[in-house]
Amino acid sequence: MRRHLPLAALAVALLLAWIVGYPLLMTLVEALGGPAGWTLDHVRAFAERPDEWIALWRSLWISTASVVLAALVGVPLAFLFERTEFPGRRFLGAVAALPVALPPLVGVIAFLFLYGESGFVSRVVQTALGLEQPPWRLAGPGAILLVHAYSMYVYFYLFVRAGLSRLDAALLEAAASLGAGRTRTLFRVTLPLLRPALVSASLLTFMTSLASFSAPYMFGGGFRVMTTQIVASKLNGEVGLAQVETVMLALLALLGLWAMRRADRAEGATGVRGIAPARRQLRSPLARLGAGVLGWLLAGFLLLPHAVLLLVSLVPPFTWTTEWLPPVLALSNWSGLLTQPDKLRPVVNSLWMAAVSTLAAVALGFAAARLSATRKGFLSAALEGLIALPWAIPGTVFAVALATTFGVSQPWLGRFVLIGTPWILPLAYLVRSLPLTGRGTLAGLRALDPALEEAAASLGAGRWRRLWTVVVPLLRPVLAAGAGLAFITALGDFIVSIVLYTYDTRPISMEILSSLRLQDLGMAAVYGVLLMTAGAAAFLLWGRGEAR
Repeated sequence: MRRHLPLAALAVALLLAWIVGYPLLMTLVEALGGPAGWTLDHVRAFAERPDEWIALWRSLWISTASVVLAALVGVPLAFLFERTEFPGRRFLGAVAALPVALPPLVGVIAFLFLYGESGFVSRVVQTALGLEQPPWRLAGPGAILLVHAYSMYVYFYLFVRAGLSRLDAALLEAAASLGAGRTRTLFRVTLPLLRPALVSASLLTFMTSLASFSAPYMFGGGFRVMTTQIVASKLNGEVGLAQVETVMLALLALLGLWAMRRADRAEGATGVRGIAPARRQLRSPLARLGAGVLGWLLAGFLLLPHAVLLLVSLVPPFTWTTEWLPPVLALSNWSGLLTQPDKLRPVVNSLWMAAVSTLAAVALGFAAARLSATRKGFLSAALEGLIALPWAIPGTVFAVALATTFGVSQPWLGRFVLIGTPWILPLAYLVRSLPLTGRGTLAGLRALDPALEEAAASLGAGRWRRLWTVVVPLLRPVLAAGAGLAFITALGDFIVSIVLYTYDTRPISMEILSSLRLQDLGMAAVYGVLLMTAGAAAFLLWGRGEAR
């Protein structure tokens, strides 16, 4: 039976290459004019336009600044919750990771309702000071960085907490016995040991910011980064220029992936094992009270966007004008969601497309991970690389690549017309979800003890029976966690949807944008609460999978 494995691995690799690698190749070919007429005109147009280089520079410095701000928030929080013991530490430590459960678009509209020029905080300040105009306008690079810092500090928080939990207390004790104070121990021992975690968190934050679309789109205005520049070029009919922009952004992302792989190897080479240092007990009643108050204030700040979304979802259309609090609260938005087909349609669209793409991503990700784990050599590396590639490439890049590849009918080249059909979005969601299902499964397979399958084989179990009775049950938590994250990612997707959707297939994210344009804030918040609830459920499911 094992002779069939190379054929199966080759078939899965070809399928992945067709839906993951081939669209990127076709985008590069089209950017150069295609076989019908090779040209560098589009590349020349990109090089000669100052706004293109400005957008590229803005993407780079916004991503760098996001790393700095996220580190300034996430690293101190990690030390606080991992190295200090105080009342409510466990609960508050979990709340500190909560922003990761907010889909990007939902986090953006929550900030809009809370801190925008017509948001709660702005209205309170305007009323308290008697101002005729809002005290600020949430727009431009400052607004983008605020949202990025709120949503991306979690990477530093989680990575550094994990690194601190793996430190060997003996190293810190040795430094103390040699006369090193706390500050010197921090900079000479602790931080060098945390370098792999810090580098990984920095690269992950940088790449996430580089691919960010929701915050720049909603708050950027005339301040364009490469992701919004690509969509603007496509909407303006400059398809060739959009393809060149896509290639440039993809090259930056691949450079980030290369750096991430080097960081992963460095982390594996410098991992530390031992008994973690004891947490510092706050014995002073004043110190315990201060830590508790600060912790609960932080929890309130982090939970405020969620609470604001829920409150705004109860505001009937056009009843909230200049008051600092909504004068009318009702369930009309929620009842309208259930009784008006045009408002329910986006929810149904998102549910079925997310379900189909998740099932396909779990099946394909598991098959690729299984075949990669059971083989060595080029084919195994190719399978692993193909399921990881969508994680590194920004969603805007894949959206344009899929539109380029599946916008013409050339069956002999593996190109079919899917644009305008109900299947292009599920395909895009499938590609974007592969890293969530495939990489987690691959890690789970590598952690399994081969003796378990060998024991089943010695008892006469065939390959398929071993798979369903031994491997799949052991991987169930990992598969469930990957499926949950893939489902919520597809359910709330905005990045690829804005490029590929049609009116009949409009998902929740596009209906949120439409509601905001119509000033129907309550309905936009209803959709946001649905996505927020689904995101929290997926986050809890992921946590259970990790715990097991």
